[in-house]
Amino acid sequence: MKKSIVLRPLPFIFNLALSLGGGFIVGLLTRADEKFAALKAPSLAPPAVLFPIVWTVLYTLMAVSITLVISKGNSDDAAKAYYLQLIANFIWPFLFFNLGALTLAFVWLLLLIALVVVMIVRFYRVSPLAAYLQIPYLLWLLFAAYLNLGYVILN
Repeated sequence: MKKSIVLRPLPFIFNLALSLGGGFIVGLLTRADEKFAALKAPSLAPPAVLFPIVWTVLYTLMAVSITLVISKGNSDDAAKAYYLQLIANFIWPFLFFNLGALTLAFVWLLLLIALVVVMIVRFYRVSPLAAYLQIPYLLWLLFAAYLNLGYVILN
């Protein structure tokens, strides 16, 4: 008999508020300005309207994943990896948009990608489903690295 997956409401709401709320606050504090608009964009740069949609989906998947992991117990290493990468995630837009430090932002993004890989591995040990739910996030970060590097090269 297959075991059903149930998310405990309070931990899920907390993690959803943390990821979406943090992302929303960072988004408000790091809006692209006219300096960014003047930069040459990489050829595959999507329209700006796509970013909040994608991040909403990704942050929701993060909240589901961490809630699944925490509900399994014995998840301290996985939870630490999650919260560490979330902090690193929230820092990147400040480096890229606010400071305009495109190269530093790219290096930071590589660090974030490494942290996400570690998180996925640790999630897998606790909940394979939680790990699989983070594959879109990793793919989006790889695409973001292409974009970031494109901005470095073109500008």
